[in-house]
Amino acid sequence: VEFLYCDLASMKSIRQFVQRFRAKNCPLHVLVNNAGVMLVPERKTEDGFEEHFGLNYLGHFLLTNLLLDTLKQSGTHSHNARIITVSSATHYVGKLHLNDLQSRCSYSPHGAYAQSKLALVLFTYRLQHLLTANGSHVTANVVDPGVVNTELYKHVFWVIKVAKWMTAWLFFKTPEEGASTSIYAAVSPEMEGAGGCYLYNEERTKSADIAYDEELQRRLWTESCKMVGISDESSRVP
Repeated sequence: VEFLYCDLASMKSIRQFVQRFRAKNCPLHVLVNNAGVMLVPERKTEDGFEEHFGLNYLGHFLLTNLLLDTLKQSGTHSHNARIITVSSATHYVGKLHLNDLQSRCSYSPHGAYAQSKLALVLFTYRLQHLLTANGSHVTANVVDPGVVNTELYKHVFWVIKVAKWMTAWLFFKTPEEGASTSIYAAVSPEMEGAGGCYLYNEERTKSADIAYDEELQRRLWTESCKMVGISDESSRVP
């Protein structure tokens, strides 16, 4: 195991990480987009993005796009490279505000978090569409890890913290259990060549209806490219 530092809340850090990784001339067979914050108070990343949207979504969007060439070179017909992005069941109640992705008009920690998780599902489906259109040996899937007992809940109201402390052993998954579906998506032979799936408890399931809106997927992708400062190569793909 080798550690390379990358701050997903910093576009500069992401670009520096990709440069260091590429310098190693290593193949890249699996990318798991797992970083995240939840229910943080209203604040911005160093690039001026609302933190949920900037870290949970845009950070992974930029990282994935900058590593796509390496992933495409690493995948083969019999062994596709795999991109796994971790979303959440909260995406089912999320609403994507294309005219206010930074939640400037009205900030809600719950709304901002849910929006970032919905954006990750939309991003995954659009990414798989583009990979398929280009004939790439890369698959993209999105995972719901379930309710996992981690430090992700440190910003919730104190009453919920107490309830979590008292019931975690009964209702919450351990981190190891929470990671199982991501690992399944990354290495299971059953997922070879399968992309554009929403996975929960190691099974394919249906995501929110809005996530299948191809026009919304396209518009979010185009806007995301503008926000992180990369060219929108998808404009040539129907």
